[in-house]
Amino acid sequence: MSDTLLVGLVSISDRASSGVYEDKGIPALEEWFSATLASPWRMEMRLIPDEQSVIEQTLIELCESVGCHLVLTTGGTGPAPRDVTPEATLAVAHKVMPGFGEQMRAVSLKYVPTAILSRQVGVIRGKTLILNLPGQPKAIKETLDGVFAAVPYCIDLIGGPYIETREDVLKAFRPKSAIKPRPS
Repeated sequence: MSDTLLVGLVSISDRASSGVYEDKGIPALEEWFSATLASPWRMEMRLIPDEQSVIEQTLIELCESVGCHLVLTTGGTGPAPRDVTPEATLAVAHKVMPGFGEQMRAVSLKYVPTAILSRQVGVIRGKTLILNLPGQPKAIKETLDGVFAAVPYCIDLIGGPYIETREDVLKAFRPKSAIKPRPS
């Protein structure tokens, strides 16, 4: 098994995917991971429209064909008629991880009262954790800062690589029995 974390980044936007405006979700995610992870990682990116079948196919491809350990989506989690990211994510899920959605909304509520309109979910498909994030770069960072401490241990538990963070940026949490000693 490779010790490189493979992250799927999926920006879901009708307008960005058709070139009406520049996607800002994937660059924000790339910047966040570059600043936060100490262990090796690489990413696989997709920019797709708000179409449930396309979202489902993309998530399945990233989990099963590409072999991502973590897939993060941005956009499509609100109440608007075209917002179908949570439905697509739940449709491909093997296990629902409700704590992630609850915590993502709790984090966002510290910043905006409209966080209660978010329908973000966290799920597991096979050996992949999938999290729905907001679409705005500032909200993406706030949300990841608030939930990512639990992600490395979750990835451990589902058979992925051991992820280490830059502790001065964000400290990953693991039970003492799950912490690997650092090589001297």
